[in-house]
Amino acid sequence: MVVEAPPEVVFAILADPRQHARIDGSGSVRDTVSGPERLSRGATFGVDMKLAGLPYRISNRVVEFEEGRRIAWRHFGGHRWRYELEPEGDGTRVTESFDYSMYAAPQRLLIEALGFPGRNRRGIEETLRTLKVVAEADGREPVREGGS
Repeated sequence: MVVEAPPEVVFAILADPRQHARIDGSGSVRDTVSGPERLSRGATFGVDMKLAGLPYRISNRVVEFEEGRRIAWRHFGGHRWRYELEPEGDGTRVTESFDYSMYAAPQRLLIEALGFPGRNRRGIEETLRTLKVVAEADGREPVREGGS
């Protein structure tokens, strides 16, 4: 997905865990977040979630971080949610992925049998559409200098 906003605008949204509910296309991320205001490699953050209407809380750790280019986090299950950004013209090409390749065959088969790849693919498509709208709006806001 190409977002008509510079990588630093897009990355600022992704690196702020309080923005995740704002862009979530899966409908599973809720508003309550604990952790730092801005993520970095090794940072942890907690998110209130829901799946099939059932609420739960998940803790994540940032395992990949390259300022303005890539960020990924994982939770206890080991799979990763990754965003990769590439400048494209005046905008940014954003790729989101759900990586569960580190699991052995039985766990991968269970993830697939439960329908997570398809459900996640649909959520990713909607998240990217929402991220595009949000980042393009944020990119149009004037930058304030000096605090007031």
